[in-house]
Amino acid sequence: MSSENIIRYKNYLIPKDRKYTKTHEWLKIVEDSKARVGITDYAQRKLKSIVYVEVPEIGKEYSKEEVITTVESVKAVGEVLAPVRCKVVKFNEELDENPGLINQDPYNRGWIVEVELKDEEEIKSLLEAERYVNEVLKKEE
Repeated sequence: MSSENIIRYKNYLIPKDRKYTKTHEWLKIVEDSKARVGITDYAQRKLKSIVYVEVPEIGKEYSKEEVITTVESVKAVGEVLAPVRCKVVKFNEELDENPGLINQDPYNRGWIVEVELKDEEEIKSLLEAERYVNEVLKKEE
């Protein structure tokens, strides 16, 4: 990712090529109605060292803001919520062996699930990178 495609806020990186939730999930379209979902740089830093990611049920449908899975760290357990109505079609199996990928590379190798969108229009309700910084991150600090 080139630097013009990333917003830097304090020590956090926020890529402009995806959408965000107020609960620190990101969603990036990978093809047609499929998207990858993960947690933001901010979220992974707050959790600290991630040691386990619960494998979600493949094929299960989720409502917006329903818990898809949990991410455990030495400090806490974080919930990963569905950014939109979706069906989980794939889990990042690399996280079984190396859950710390989320800490190392939360936006690329550390993605958590791939989902099939139920209504692509719902993506419009998510935040662009700039709004995520201004409406969420700046209020958290």
